[in-house]
Amino acid sequence: MPVRDGFDGAVGATPLIRIRSLSDATGCTILGKAEHLNPGGSIKDRAARQIVIEAEADGRLGGAGPHELVEGTAGNTGIGLALMARTRGYACHIVMPDNQSPEKIELLRWLGAVLHLVPARPFADPGNYYHVARRLAEERGAFWADQFENPANARAHYLTTGPELVADAGRVDGFVACAGTGGTIGGISQYLHEVQPAAQSWVIDCEGSSLYNHVTHGTLDATGTSILEGIGIRRITANFAQAKLTGAFAGLDREAVEMAHWLLARDGLFVGGSAALGCVGAVKLARSLAPGSTIVTILCDGASRYASRLFSDAWLADKGLTPTATDLSFVQ
Repeated sequence: MPVRDGFDGAVGATPLIRIRSLSDATGCTILGKAEHLNPGGSIKDRAARQIVIEAEADGRLGGAGPHELVEGTAGNTGIGLALMARTRGYACHIVMPDNQSPEKIELLRWLGAVLHLVPARPFADPGNYYHVARRLAEERGAFWADQFENPANARAHYLTTGPELVADAGRVDGFVACAGTGGTIGGISQYLHEVQPAAQSWVIDCEGSSLYNHVTHGTLDATGTSILEGIGIRRITANFAQAKLTGAFAGLDREAVEMAHWLLARDGLFVGGSAALGCVGAVKLARSLAPGSTIVTILCDGASRYASRLFSDAWLADKGLTPTATDLSFVQ
């Protein structure tokens, strides 16, 4: 493998991992795209890099433009942007809901981002972190990354993640992933639709989100909330609108927690809740496809950013989510 040039040069080209326990149990080949091995620790490094590169190319950032960027994020995109800002010499302001994991909050501070924590509020509320970030960028004359609506997000995955996945896996029968901004599912499913049109692409949605109902019933109805961070949304973003989907699965917090502990115990994979829910989706999809099918999901990030929650006996017990599974029957 050639020498990579800097942080931005090290983003991508992550390996595909055959997840033995899930493959053996389902009779399908279930592969995880190991995005937790990106230099910033998550798949959001790809979006952060593409957003910055495109903004620099058209003068919205750097050069004669602003040397400061602002983003509203649940954490991982902020981490990628903070690291990109370091490599380019930009100031970085991150607006984040105050209910995110303490690990991500502290990490952003260690990376040098100016952190603006705001109360967690619904999107319709002007105090929602997305709107606060937009106003902050306007007030400061800074570049607003706008990962939810910026098409550079999905383009990162259309240009890199999708082609890598196909090059390494060969034939892909099914792809399944979670969605927050919709960039990953939008870019990859669009690429698969063009180069392997027989491949199925599915989104697995968390509790409290509208995407399952949108894909399945054409509505944005949603109730409840999820403990999972960075995924789920109650509107259709420009990035998600690009997705070419076969269908959607509804996922549960309990399924994700059980899967996170299952993967650690049986495969040595220490991944976060969105990655675990993606693996739940892979099992659900495997049950509907022929034996021997190849299914790919995304290992979005590692569990160290959520360990005080996902792997805390006390925290899980308080939520009624203590893992007990001895087989994959927990996947409904």
